Amino acid sequence: MSLTNKKEKTEGKKQYHIHLKPGDIGKYVLLPGDPARADRVAKYLDNAELKAEHREHRTFTGFYKGVEISVTSTGMGCPSASIAAEELINIGAECLIRIGSTAALQPEPKIGDLIVSTGSMKNEGTSKFYVPDVLPAVPDFELTRTILDTTAEMAAELGYSYHYGINATDDAFYGEDETWIKKLSDLGILNVEMESSAIYTVCHKRKKRGAMISAVSGNLVTNDVIYEKENEGLIRGWENEIKVVLEAIYKFEQRNLS
Repeated sequence: MSLTNKKEKTEGKKQYHIHLKPGDIGKYVLLPGDPARADRVAKYLDNAELKAEHREHRTFTGFYKGVEISVTSTGMGCPSASIAAEELINIGAECLIRIGSTAALQPEPKIGDLIVSTGSMKNEGTSKFYVPDVLPAVPDFELTRTILDTTAEMAAELGYSYHYGINATDDAFYGEDETWIKKLSDLGILNVEMESSAIYTVCHKRKKRGAMISAVSGNLVTNDVIYEKENEGLIRGWENEIKVVLEAIYKFEQRNLS
């Protein structure tokens, strides 16, 4: 009996889900959930080119201040995000940065604020396929420090407030009832989203760098949420996080070249 080794079958080749091949991406890849947000990132890149679009994964590659950067949408949730991360790493990605939306779990963050993740509570099933539950899901320290420093430096210019701390990664958006929200808030969890712990875990296993910056979509403990109309504050947050993370990548690249 010959069992399939998926790594051997896929590494360095055109990828099954994201439809990308070596040479299509830069070593820095931004990971929004929504394919439409890949389009938002592309507006800030020079010579942005649509490289592939398959399922929930839309990828552009371009340049920011001479640094080659790609953006690939992951879709919602850890299973899809982990597939995108694995396949991007298979073809050369070195730094994977989730840019997304998040709900606040403490009273202070407001809609449109930015949050930099320093670790993720693994309330999801995907990471269990990779590591024991007791192994924490944490972003790369150096990359995260650069993103946080850049977030602080650009706050006055762009006019946002920012926060940093431990987030939760949940599997079930509508499973988050009042009891669950209070439990997370009482634990001191700053915010909740649906992808980062799997991305951190894949990056840890594959010896790559992972990080996350996200814009606050609503606050679950103050009940300041917008579900029925366009969330203008969140849209401003998306634009600000893109500007911040691109500048952070440029600084990180320059620091590592020197």
